[in-house]
Amino acid sequence: MPETYKTISKQSEGLYKEKGSKFISYAIPVKDVDEIKLILDEYRKQYYDARHVCYAYMLGAEREEFRANDDGEPSGTAGRPILGQINSFELTDILIIVIRYFGGILLGTSGLITAYKEAAREAILQAEIVEIIVKERFSIHFGYDLMNEVLRIFKEYEPEVISSDMQYTCKFEVEIAKSKSEEFFGKLEKIYGVEISASE
Repeated sequence: MPETYKTISKQSEGLYKEKGSKFISYAIPVKDVDEIKLILDEYRKQYYDARHVCYAYMLGAEREEFRANDDGEPSGTAGRPILGQINSFELTDILIIVIRYFGGILLGTSGLITAYKEAAREAILQAEIVEIIVKERFSIHFGYDLMNEVLRIFKEYEPEVISSDMQYTCKFEVEIAKSKSEEFFGKLEKIYGVEISASE
């Protein structure tokens, strides 16, 4: 898995016009397929009078989960060019929707590919691209007598503490950059009595 990935910080919008047809594009940060389905339903309702609502998405730091949809346009002329722009900018955790209002003049295969590509590109160019550090989340459980040893390692590696519970024993949920995690947990595991488990 890569140590960082690129995505967009918030939703952005683009527009491309060709021979009377209007292509309205939206680039939207997303986390999973369920969220994507809800967003697509919203846009289909909002643009119920549009000829086509085409899209592509990419998910995950490894950029292995993706889909492209032509929504009735000739095969490969809409979803694939949109996905191509996501790949050109090396983005993930992103959904790009391009809504087409037909202008009465057929654009042909190459014209459609260009239109969807440029509309997607416009939305990305309007977005703020951010680089995210890939983190791993773990639960760490130990007795009070080990507090000083554990906190000394925390101070050295500076994990982000998501939650802590110190009623009967000590339990921390932490996130740490993947690049530091192996060394960090290696040191913790050397302390007898510390239990570590992966969190979702």
